[in-house]
Amino acid sequence: MKLKQTQLLLPHIHFVGIGGIGMSALAMILSKTGYSVSGSDQKNSPILKELAANHIQIFPTQKESNLDKIVENNYNNILVVISSAIPAENPELRRAKRYNLPIKHRSEILKLLIDQKRSIIISGSHGKTTTSTFITTILAIAKENPTAVIGGIVPIYKKNYNVSNSKLLVAEADESDGSLITFNPNIGIITNVELEHVDHYKNLEDLIITMKQFGQNCNCLIANYDCQNLKKNIKASTWFSTQIIDSIDFALIPNEYNGCETLAKYYEQGKFIDIVKLSIPGIHNLSNAIAAIAACRTAGINFKDIKKGIEHLKLPARRFDYKGLWQNRLIIDDYAHHPSEIDAAISMASLIIKTKNNISEISPNRLVTIFQPHRFSRTKKFEKDIAKSLIKSDLVFITPIYSAGEEVIKGISNRSISYEMKRLNPSLEIYTPDNNEELIKLIKNKTIEKDLILIMGAGDINMVCANLFLEVINNKSIRKNLAA
Repeated sequence: MKLKQTQLLLPHIHFVGIGGIGMSALAMILSKTGYSVSGSDQKNSPILKELAANHIQIFPTQKESNLDKIVENNYNNILVVISSAIPAENPELRRAKRYNLPIKHRSEILKLLIDQKRSIIISGSHGKTTTSTFITTILAIAKENPTAVIGGIVPIYKKNYNVSNSKLLVAEADESDGSLITFNPNIGIITNVELEHVDHYKNLEDLIITMKQFGQNCNCLIANYDCQNLKKNIKASTWFSTQIIDSIDFALIPNEYNGCETLAKYYEQGKFIDIVKLSIPGIHNLSNAIAAIAACRTAGINFKDIKKGIEHLKLPARRFDYKGLWQNRLIIDDYAHHPSEIDAAISMASLIIKTKNNISEISPNRLVTIFQPHRFSRTKKFEKDIAKSLIKSDLVFITPIYSAGEEVIKGISNRSISYEMKRLNPSLEIYTPDNNEELIKLIKNKTIEKDLILIMGAGDINMVCANLFLEVINNKSIRKNLAA
């Protein structure tokens, strides 16, 4: 798939911050479709290694001299791509402006891809990556093999992208910076709407305005009838639900569920079709699954093929990701950073403990959470809600806030969350380590055998804990159908 020459004439594309999950997917797709690509990122990661292995030049720093080298090799035939995470004072961005190089936001590149395919674009406050992964998996099993730009590692591809000559494209529409209003999808999905990204949106109404605009740009909009904010504010052409059947286009009603799987009754237009088995726990994942089914049915995939795809569904990396056993403790990693996401992850973990399912060689008895708050602005806005979610654990470790480039807000910290938790539950055992070394010591000293350790956060907490568990994780103890 080559971008039309009338759209992108420049032979070399440089990504500032190429290691980001969305940026790296675009970079790989462009590279594999014939473009010369380079990028810079200051953090080492497996993604950067894969990019380099695919002949993409990687600069390990973000210096002005990087652009000097690129200009020297490619003259002025260069496009620079940035994301909203790149500040105006970034050295490479400053240098690009000095050279008068064209600069595009990553959403503009994604839009070029969307406009060339029959697109299924997923948005919403929560569940975008999981729903996108489910859709991509179902389509792949149905031999549709879509081009995909996903915000996480898709198990069936073992990467966050796919390149194909298929007429279909599946991608996430990130609402965090409002750029999704430029997209014109054939099929759009809104999984739910809840106040998030408070660094960009003043209030819920502000976010709803953006989501309305996205919805109006879709030829067909599929939305979650169970979400009150959607039901009250969005005009959808197709509705899905896990709660009701009447007047709903696609419904998946839970029949039996536990810490391993969910059995649900599937309906179309109020008519019972079949029993569906989802080998992934959690009602929120059932909602993601029916959103995926609705999208695939709308795209013309027959239900028999969809049901085959459902049998292969696995969660993307860092979405309730079973890592294995460490010293007879079950380790699970999750991207949760918003109170609703924390609630969902804790509910799944609690269900495993309550139902005593054979997820691993042990049946966990106690829930231990390790939480890394993400952004000072988010922590300030949702501090009380985060505290209400975390007190559902038996033991809690709260690390320092991952700032994501934000300035410190006085009075907002891991300790301020702890104070609020203590107010709600004075007897709960809570620790607020100052650094990673202290955290690891506490994990070793305060956890016990048969603990379920749930690691949560959108920052680098997974990398910290990976260092602790790396040598002793026993992946064979995890049921294969649940491993991401």
